[in-house]
Amino acid sequence: MKRSIFIFALLLNILICYSQNPFITSIYTADPSAHVWADGRLYVYPSHDIDPARGCDLMDRYHVFSTDDLVNWRDEGEILRSSQVSWGRKEGGFMWAPDCAYKNGTYYFYYPHPSGTDWNKTWKIGIATSDKPASGFTPGGYIEGLSGNAMIDPAVFIDTDGLAYFYYGGGSVCQGGKLKDNMTEINGSMQNMEGLVDFHEAAWVFKRNGLYYLTYADNTKGQNQLRYATSNHPLGPWKHQGVFLGQTGCDTNHGSVVEYKGKWYIFYHNQSLSHTGHGNLRSICVDYIHFNEDGTIRLVEQTKTGIAPAGKVVKRSDNGKGAQYKASKASLQGTAAVAGGDANGRQYVTGFGSKEAAIEFNQVDGGRQGGRATLTIHYAAPAFARVKLFVNNADFSLLNTVTTGSPTAFIGKASLTVPLQPGKSNTIRIIGGWGEVNIDHISVCPIR
Repeated sequence: MKRSIFIFALLLNILICYSQNPFITSIYTADPSAHVWADGRLYVYPSHDIDPARGCDLMDRYHVFSTDDLVNWRDEGEILRSSQVSWGRKEGGFMWAPDCAYKNGTYYFYYPHPSGTDWNKTWKIGIATSDKPASGFTPGGYIEGLSGNAMIDPAVFIDTDGLAYFYYGGGSVCQGGKLKDNMTEINGSMQNMEGLVDFHEAAWVFKRNGLYYLTYADNTKGQNQLRYATSNHPLGPWKHQGVFLGQTGCDTNHGSVVEYKGKWYIFYHNQSLSHTGHGNLRSICVDYIHFNEDGTIRLVEQTKTGIAPAGKVVKRSDNGKGAQYKASKASLQGTAAVAGGDANGRQYVTGFGSKEAAIEFNQVDGGRQGGRATLTIHYAAPAFARVKLFVNNADFSLLNTVTTGSPTAFIGKASLTVPLQPGKSNTIRIIGGWGEVNIDHISVCPIR
């Protein structure tokens, strides 16, 4: 009887599909801002650590990720890069932690970016707008009336009465104020958030049971922690309550708290995927957040297994389907070569440990209209490695390939949403040189 119970419990555990931490592995992401919009999906707006890293100055190319179940995530694609910001720093980069808000049919994407070469003295909070939550953003101007160094980490909170509040700050100063109905101007003046203890950066405000919470990163040397304070008003004064998320394994800490389908979650980042020891190459994670009866927050348990699904599990957008293109039939260059040919007839392309290795897929179908499509590389990798992705000759990113356990275990998937031209005029090129990867095929699935 005991053996039967054990086997049943084991099978039940297998059937329960958990996520993983980090939950985005194809590219490096940090500073997650999580929101639930009217369509019922949860969207995360993170920053993007560009690989190879050089501190935080190369951060650029914001992506959005969304989910229906907190287990299966879809890269919605890139929504903004520094070269699109007309008033921005000509050298680019420095696209740090963003936030997003929705009001009266418009999504407002707030992001910090310098306007001059002397980046630390020229910070501004830019705004891009769209009528959709994860595409079509048009960059505009920036919020006037903000001043001071470390003008970073914007956060917007819309109260239940419809009033919007804006927060920002770094370097031990946190300020907040009201936004006008147009969501692009400060209504009145900004004020210091009084009562915060050891504030460093990364302000985030949410409301639960009539109580306001302000979370932020402290100044713990080498590895910041997340603290929080509470108030009866969105602009304070605040009562410091202590640490609720400890050190995460990298020198920065940045999080957002959100309720989804009846449970509360903390989104944050760590550096467990990269282990580089140089610069910041971070990855976003999610875990449960629990409250005591008096409204205080328990210390968050950081996990590698992640969380159980929220509601019904929705399959990935590519789901292994879409148009598939075998690597063994593509054009090979350099040291890339066809290998395999086992009893099942599997052939794959190997040799990507060399910088001379490249593979090119021609006549990739973008459909009648073209547009966004999820591009997935199906691979096997004996250890963590990377490949570089080019779409129609444009450099999109280094893609991480997490180990699959062996060079012939083709269970790995690295996905990125990219724009494609209509018809079969698209070219996908993958270049090696960052560790051994074997590629079986790619799949392309349009996002409608």
